[in-house]
Amino acid sequence: MTAVVDVLVVGAGTTGLSLALQAHDHGARVRVVERRPEPLRPSRALVLHPRTLEVLRPLGVTDALLELADTAPTARLHLGPHVVEAAFADLALPDTAFPHLSLVRQTDVETVLTRALADRGLTVERGTELLTARDDRDGALAVLRSRHGVEEVHCPFVVGCDGPASAVRAGAGTGWHGRPYAEEVVLADLDLDGMSTGADARVFAGRHGLLFLFPLGERATWRLLATRASAGGAGRNFGRPGDAVPEAELQRLLDDTGTRARIERLAWSARVPLQRGLARRFRRGRLFLAGDAAHTYSPATGQGMNTGIQDAVNLGWKLGFAASGPGGGSADGCAAGALLDSYDRERRAAARRRLLLTHTAFWAEASTGWFPSWLRAVAAPRAAPAVPALLGRRRLVAEAVRLVSQLRVNYRHSPLSVEGTPPLRGAPRPGDRLPDATVSTGGPAERLHGLLARPGVHLLLQRDAAPPPGMPAGPRVTVLRLSNSPGRGLVGVRPDGHVGFRCGAADPAGLIGWLSLIGAAAPPPVRP
Repeated sequence: MTAVVDVLVVGAGTTGLSLALQAHDHGARVRVVERRPEPLRPSRALVLHPRTLEVLRPLGVTDALLELADTAPTARLHLGPHVVEAAFADLALPDTAFPHLSLVRQTDVETVLTRALADRGLTVERGTELLTARDDRDGALAVLRSRHGVEEVHCPFVVGCDGPASAVRAGAGTGWHGRPYAEEVVLADLDLDGMSTGADARVFAGRHGLLFLFPLGERATWRLLATRASAGGAGRNFGRPGDAVPEAELQRLLDDTGTRARIERLAWSARVPLQRGLARRFRRGRLFLAGDAAHTYSPATGQGMNTGIQDAVNLGWKLGFAASGPGGGSADGCAAGALLDSYDRERRAAARRRLLLTHTAFWAEASTGWFPSWLRAVAAPRAAPAVPALLGRRRLVAEAVRLVSQLRVNYRHSPLSVEGTPPLRGAPRPGDRLPDATVSTGGPAERLHGLLARPGVHLLLQRDAAPPPGMPAGPRVTVLRLSNSPGRGLVGVRPDGHVGFRCGAADPAGLIGWLSLIGAAAPPPVRP
């Protein structure tokens, strides 16, 4: 007999795994299916941003991720004859517990997330393909095919985390705005002669594009990532490793950078066609899209894995609350509808801004037009002597990382962002990310994000605030009084770390209204 499911997650990459964890930890019964019998290898993504680590922290996986990551990455930037050292550890980011970029293979991230699901009794069903999915008004209907045959699944929600060619998106009929790039990425794992080994990444700027060498190869010492004009004939399998690249072509890419490195052994290579695209909507009825199924970017600034995980954490708690609330997965009620609609409104706007950022960065990084080519080959080497001074301005580097990692993303225009009466001045606005800080709850000083590193909603009371009436701490709501914060105000923090509600003094009606809006006003029923 098949177990009852609230959320069917289609796709077991980093997005799908994160979403399954978040939904499970917020009350949903989850099933994860993946059409591939084995995980996709080798990795494509290689970096986790500070904000991504923040949103994963309440799921209890960040320590395991950091054990596998290089949290003090350095890079050597080769700008013509000049070599500039750059460090991305201990950045001037005092409001996060992760003031660094983290180099870690996507395969390692998936391993940690899969293990966390297994610890919760959830197993990824590999070799199970979604054939069709549709919104069935009172639920979603999905048709799956596996070695056991064809199966129909009726459940409240289906989430497509199944990549650019999403079957869930096709079933939802949401449409897609997408354009292919004239450039492609070349990936390879190789051993090099003439390249000193070490922890430093290498970046070479040339007329034809950028070439990266990361000491994170899975089948050899180095992972090569280079951009070039598309060779054509790669089909439409955007974002997926395609045909192998001959060793002679890879050597020419290295030679064009001016390095004397020679390929000793080529373990693996692929060309990857690229596109930029955005789904017309991220929700249709009971069907949702996240990660590459909802948006695709160039690899510039490392958005793919990070944005997908942040989508997943935004959506997962909402599905969990909606599925385990009084309506038992009903999306027809006013509150549940607003809660679930907020995902599209919040994350599609963020994705649109990411699209602009990555497109601009990729133009500078990879375009073969005369001006970006001149910037890389002529202007960058001439400006190289000034680069160390710019990199030495820690706040400037930190602000760039803050922008890239979505630490500045806010949901101020979301229906879930509510200002109470009277407003609380001097605190993050509803919709803003809650910054980390040193606080006290009556004992020794602690870091705020550490106190909030558990699933659920958190109500932060200032020192003299009245306790929330009729809202004791429970499975969905934790109340903390900050004794070092004078005042009578209250801040309500969503499970994804964004402020949802604030008021400058007791506002019981406003607070209860907000908790009801997000589905946290009532404790979840006991699930069999």
